[in-house]
Amino acid sequence: MSKAASTRTTPRLAATSPAVSPADARALVSSLTPLLHDWLPRQRWFAGKGRQITGFVPVTVTELLPMNAGGPWLLHLLVRVEQRGASGPPPSIPSSSTPAAVAASAGDCYQLLLGIRKALPPYLASALIGHVAEGPLAGLTAYEGLHDPRLAELLLERLGSPGAQGPLRFDRAGPVPAGLTGRLLGAEQSNSSLVYGDAFILKILRRVFPGPHPDLELPLALAAEGCERVPAPVAWFEAADPSGSGESLTLGVLQPYLRGSQDGWQLALAALADGRDFTIEARALGRATAEVHTALADALPTVTLGRSQTAQLASAMADRLDLAAQAVPSLRPHVSGLRTAFAALAGLDEAGRGRPAQRVHGDLHLGQALRTPDGRWSVIDFEGEPARPLAERRRPQPPVRDVAGMLRSFDYAARSHEPWRPDWAERCRAAYCEGYASASGVDPRAEPELLRAYETDKAVYEVLYEARHRPDWLPVPMAAIRRLAGEV
Repeated sequence: MSKAASTRTTPRLAATSPAVSPADARALVSSLTPLLHDWLPRQRWFAGKGRQITGFVPVTVTELLPMNAGGPWLLHLLVRVEQRGASGPPPSIPSSSTPAAVAASAGDCYQLLLGIRKALPPYLASALIGHVAEGPLAGLTAYEGLHDPRLAELLLERLGSPGAQGPLRFDRAGPVPAGLTGRLLGAEQSNSSLVYGDAFILKILRRVFPGPHPDLELPLALAAEGCERVPAPVAWFEAADPSGSGESLTLGVLQPYLRGSQDGWQLALAALADGRDFTIEARALGRATAEVHTALADALPTVTLGRSQTAQLASAMADRLDLAAQAVPSLRPHVSGLRTAFAALAGLDEAGRGRPAQRVHGDLHLGQALRTPDGRWSVIDFEGEPARPLAERRRPQPPVRDVAGMLRSFDYAARSHEPWRPDWAERCRAAYCEGYASASGVDPRAEPELLRAYETDKAVYEVLYEARHRPDWLPVPMAAIRRLAGEV
């Protein structure tokens, strides 16, 4: 941006490309920095809560809609957020990465879609980020662009017309109708989603990493396998890793919207509130899970975990327990009992027979399962646990990991009801395993040591999460901790 342009109230970029030059990008992000310092930590999807932000480094800035006399300026930004306590590259960066790739990874990279206007119309008041006080955007107003119908329309148009827009690349697997109105879902989650006319849902990934993203990779593989339990991707967009690693950063995935469906969490809570049994639904969900696992094993490579790999799994679980206990004092009295679960897992393969591992969902719970009005279960959101490195989320694992996640979810539902209904949870857990066994031929309860270890690892993760984000919910996983430690 020229010196003269940087002093204008309404900036104009001289570049003909939608990609903003590095100098202009730095100026724009610098102008937005005071607002982002305040706004970003308040977003549900921001992973760096509790750590001081020390800077924002623009990775790419793209004009989705150039500013004109009467309309908004809509910008797509990839911004690396530097924070105190963020040490070195995330574990998902392989050791063979170039020095430039490692240097560029010293903070989390976030996808932002921002609108810039002179003043916000009333219908965008809730999207306000703030009024810019200095720099090239001084005197203008910044807002969350996903609330803007024009941006939603632009994204759908681009997804329907494959090609590049600056550093962004759009692709599709099927037709994308034009003219659908987009609305931003208000539910708190680790990403953001736009629904178009009850026909499609576009997930915008907020914290992005280089490499194949399981939320695109796995549904594409399942669609190729003919698995109808997972909505097939219709279109998606990505960006090339600016570090030159050769990898892509998945930014958004468009899939069919299952109109009229309800997630398993809502259904379970409704059943508890009405005093109804949920075993029929749980059994059907177990069958659906097994069908997805079977299709994943057919579509993607599988491996066999030998004695040393199983011991490494157990050791990693024990390490996570130790770290969680350091952070959550109420977990410390139970560490000894919990460690027995991991010791039992480490000793499973003394005979050296091994066990299969494959790609799995990675974060399966009742909220990730949708039941359509005809009673059919579908599985969504293959991102895995967002807090874990991408490479770890893509690693083949025993399918029982997903089973353990769903079993913990039944416990969560029962514990959130007053009075607590552990008997309801136990019936659901048994029915789910029965349904899984009927479709796969393998009962997850056949290896109790393996199932207990994964349930324990999941409960430890839950304790850490609740202590950091929802302290009022901490008693829910702590009840499971006592059970898994053999204390009740």
